[in-house]
Amino acid sequence: MMSAPEAQPRAWLAPVAVLFGTGWGANQFSPLLLVYRHHLNLGTGTLEAMFGVYALGLIPGLMLAGPLSDVRGRRAVVIPASALGILSSVVLVAGAHSVPLIFAGRLLAGVSSGAVFAAGTAWVRETSLPPIGLATRDDAARRAAIAMTAGFGLGPLVAGLLAQWAPQPGRVPYVPHIALMVVVLIALRGVPETVAAGGRALRLAVPGVRGTRFLAVVAPMAPWVFAAPAIAFALMPSVVGAGHVHDAIAVAAVVTTLTALSGVLIQPLARRLDARGAGIGAAVAGLLVLAAGLVLAAVTAHEQQVWLLVPGAVILGAAYGLCLVAGLIEVQRMASDDALAGLTAVYYALTYVGFAAPYALALAAGVASYPLLLALTAALALATAAHVGRGSRRAVDAAR
Repeated sequence: MMSAPEAQPRAWLAPVAVLFGTGWGANQFSPLLLVYRHHLNLGTGTLEAMFGVYALGLIPGLMLAGPLSDVRGRRAVVIPASALGILSSVVLVAGAHSVPLIFAGRLLAGVSSGAVFAAGTAWVRETSLPPIGLATRDDAARRAAIAMTAGFGLGPLVAGLLAQWAPQPGRVPYVPHIALMVVVLIALRGVPETVAAGGRALRLAVPGVRGTRFLAVVAPMAPWVFAAPAIAFALMPSVVGAGHVHDAIAVAAVVTTLTALSGVLIQPLARRLDARGAGIGAAVAGLLVLAAGLVLAAVTAHEQQVWLLVPGAVILGAAYGLCLVAGLIEVQRMASDDALAGLTAVYYALTYVGFAAPYALALAAGVASYPLLLALTAALALATAAHVGRGSRRAVDAAR
């Protein structure tokens, strides 16, 4: 039996750092798409598949690691998964000129990220709240969301700048992530375990998944969380031919970073909207902003103007931040303590379905134009906003 935890007001810092480092590793690949396009002569479909295969590893990583950490403890999942993240970057360094190794590195990155995001988010929450920490539930959700989003933004910025101006652009950009995660692994040794291991059997059926509010509000919104930034930085630069502009890799890195930065800056507003909107204010607002960003993306694709990538990244990034925080707060409201990591894992698994959006749009471009496809996607986002609003009202009525 685990003894009562002692107060450690700064214990959350290392779990936040592992979310940051894992977010860095997850997204450092984005500006490298242009490197692989030029050096390996790859087409858009192959590049989008490289980007999306990450989700194939991430979703099972999430679904298994979350419930496992609820039983075995956060440390038993987060530390090995973080080490796997280092291995993924090592494989990408080794595979600079090998398509199969690049796919393998991305798949390993997905497995690592899934495990860390599920168990690490729960670890941040538990080390932030009393009796270990001093934060509120909303503060804990904000810390996790900001850490991941900051990693999503800074990782591709550093990787893109190195790919643009450093030697060996297929290898050097991954080195900072390797160094960062080694430091994080050392820091994790001092973090208290927050789960009593061995007290429960492994339960893959997560309580709350079949709940009315989860099905009506969280599940429909979740895939849009990462569809928004993925379209902004993985699809749109290729659609407008940004690879042919001067310093194209750096431009792609800046677009990716702007997307993530706006996702961070919007998060305080997301919490205020959530408080005022009976739990769905941020979700509906995020979907409406997403629809606006997709309309601008359709205009950008039609006009073929590279400069429009910048406002598009800001708007789609804001939509990402609003929806991400809305979902995390919803999950923390409805999850019991012994099912938090499991339900968080299900939520993240649904969000990462959105990583397939660029690949799906690239495939559909064979039968319709990008402006039309993006306009239709905007209409679908609006329909989802209406559905979430109606679903939330039904869930509230059912709970009375």
